[in-house]
Amino acid sequence: MNRFEVWLVNLDPTIGSEIRKTRPAIIVSPDELNQHLNTVIVVPLTTGRPYSFRVATRVRGKQGVAALDQIRTVDKRRLARRVGALDPTTAKDVLAGIAELFAP
Repeated sequence: MNRFEVWLVNLDPTIGSEIRKTRPAIIVSPDELNQHLNTVIVVPLTTGRPYSFRVATRVRGKQGVAALDQIRTVDKRRLARRVGALDPTTAKDVLAGIAELFAP
């Protein structure tokens, strides 16, 4: 499980407006954490329009957006299977979006 890989992740159970169900998500936690912890930090993918907090993506030919506003830490047991990886440009855009989201 490496940074910028896309995995199918079971996000249930959820509460309220949290993104739910099993869906693709980008692993954004650094590889050093991924190697030593039983959790990973993910950004779920969904459909919709790109915004500053929703970065346009294309994984396995399917367009979507990375929902940076729904970032979460999950146990690795929630990861079902690897379905792809981000290209370097999109990976850079995702990191920039996360930095902007948490900037003071």
